[in-house]
Amino acid sequence: MTKIDEQSILRRLQDPTMKRRAFEEIVNGYSRQLYWQIHYLLQNHEDTDDVLQNTFVKAWRGIDNFKGESALFTWLYRIAYNESLTFLKQRRQMTSIDDEDFVEQADFVADEYFDGDETENLLMQAVSTLPTKQKQVFCMKYFEDKKYEEISELVGTSVGALKASYHIAVEKITAFVKGREM
Repeated sequence: MTKIDEQSILRRLQDPTMKRRAFEEIVNGYSRQLYWQIHYLLQNHEDTDDVLQNTFVKAWRGIDNFKGESALFTWLYRIAYNESLTFLKQRRQMTSIDDEDFVEQADFVADEYFDGDETENLLMQAVSTLPTKQKQVFCMKYFEDKKYEEISELVGTSVGALKASYHIAVEKITAFVKGREM
């Protein structure tokens, strides 16, 4: 992943003749990372693509209001996360399930973009059973090796709460895997 010079992009976004090209750089520079953040929550390629597209549409519409109080990626991440939650809520309503912690277990084997072995499939099934917030923290910490401080900035939660969520998620995943090994 190429390092993005956010200050340069933000300056070019102010110039109407350079705005579209600068935004293309944002899309090209952050798409992959945002894709995986969304995919960890939705666990379906097509849904992830739709939410990623919605994220960038919303970002394009709101880019003139970006004040630079956080990093550009942090702002984009929050849009992606909120779009993911909106998608999950809509899916829940369509299935008439109102439990906030409802999650569907994904069928990763059927996903053409998942090429993991049996152990990876089991891990991903376990992750899919986690409530959204625990899933988010676990995926950022385990798969992306982000520091708690960085996750805290992205999600706006204290480091202590993140550590607790991660610990609980690990316990749930461990119990799920042990339950499947019998």
